[in-house]
Amino acid sequence: MKTAIALGTFDGLHTAHRQVLSLPDGYKKVAVTFKKPPKMVILGQNELLLTEDQKYEYLKEFGIDEVITLDFSKVRNDTPESFFKYLKDELGADFIACGFNYRFGKNGAGDTALLSEFCKESQVELRVSNSFLLPDGTPLSSSYIRSLLKGGQVTQANRFLFKPFCFTAPVQKGDQRGRTIGFPTINQKYPADLVKLRFGVYKTRVLVDGKSYEAITDIGIRPTYETDFVISETFIKDFSGDLYGKEITVIPVEFLRDEKKFSNIKELKKQIELDLIN
Repeated sequence: MKTAIALGTFDGLHTAHRQVLSLPDGYKKVAVTFKKPPKMVILGQNELLLTEDQKYEYLKEFGIDEVITLDFSKVRNDTPESFFKYLKDELGADFIACGFNYRFGKNGAGDTALLSEFCKESQVELRVSNSFLLPDGTPLSSSYIRSLLKGGQVTQANRFLFKPFCFTAPVQKGDQRGRTIGFPTINQKYPADLVKLRFGVYKTRVLVDGKSYEAITDIGIRPTYETDFVISETFIKDFSGDLYGKEITVIPVEFLRDEKKFSNIKELKKQIELDLIN
């Protein structure tokens, strides 16, 4: 069977990524990607839209047969020629797909024009996808989606993603303040590698043992009871049970309000009641 390869970081599997990943039928479909976008590695940033496990799961669900995740630190000094040789000789590429702005090789020396030359010389078919333009004419990018999430615009961001932005983390012991005011909550450390959502209160959906529940989630550092790390605190509607230690997925649906510092428990309780009405 011939092999078709999609090249890209595919962080988020947004609309433009899915254009690249729509490989022809009748081929073994392979995605060659990185754990983190090279730019993030170089700048030391942690702003992913997907964890490595999520990306693998989503790519397979989209129809990719094999996912190859390269270690950028090991290939960053490769020449464009050696990278193409890897695609052709080791992976057996017969068809290659990439986006219009794809770069490869040391310092991004290779572009789609050079890739086209290599493909012609080796009789490999190449498809370069055009940009997916936003209403204002700018190309859709993972950076744009990150900016939406940082601004709390989860509904807008999710329009472009393969699946709604979410995060999964184990439930840890909190100080059980919520129980004292009638709103028991689950506490989770927000994953360090993911893009940081705008701090505040969100309407969310929570997945517990395969079931979906409506919830209210506060993400931040707790102005009322300060913490030194980003924490997610969620009240799950119509649920009772012990979730300590379980891996729970939180899906932000809508930003409700910024975090507030309350002078007393009574004010906090009143605000939570209002959040639940919205």
